[in-house]
Amino acid sequence: MEESATQQKILEAAKQEFLDKGFQGASLRNIVKTAGVTTGAFYGYYSNKEALFAALVEEHAAAVMGCFMQAQDNFEQLPGEQQSEQMSEASGACMEWCVDYMYDHYDAFKLILCCSEGTPYANFIHNMVEVEVESTYKFIDQMHRIGKAVNEIDPEMCHMIASGMFGSMFELIVHDMPKEKVHHYVIQLREFYTAGWMKLFGFTDS
Repeated sequence: MEESATQQKILEAAKQEFLDKGFQGASLRNIVKTAGVTTGAFYGYYSNKEALFAALVEEHAAAVMGCFMQAQDNFEQLPGEQQSEQMSEASGACMEWCVDYMYDHYDAFKLILCCSEGTPYANFIHNMVEVEVESTYKFIDQMHRIGKAVNEIDPEMCHMIASGMFGSMFELIVHDMPKEKVHHYVIQLREFYTAGWMKLFGFTDS
């Protein structure tokens, strides 16, 4: 549904207020004043501050999470013999798409990653980490089923590695890294973590 001019003013004022003060510090009174609308007009569009924040970020959070979940599903559908061979390619294509999408919707991800404390979006990275950990153990089980020797990984260690991996990717936005450098960084991150996982799984001798 196309946004009205009033709604656009509210969203623009809200985005700036949230970016400046974070969700918890943001004031609805300031948002309404900056937007130049009445409180009644505001409540005609949004029920509260939480709904307003969600209106700014939900579509974009869902897009990145959707790409990530689809990549996980696609990887799980691969024959077991191909999973270890295509680990880097499967994750790399999704990571590249997600980074491009985040830079195309930069403010939304700045809100999610830096300003969302007090909302469900504060768990955005944690939720991706949990999925990654679950998928890692599915991968290990699949390797066992096809008779491929694979080292067991302690759950706490798996969680730490996954947290580091996603934390590194989202650091691009958190620290305002220039877009012309991000693809180089993403390639290096992918190579680094793929090599590390392969070593931990016992798939390499290096």
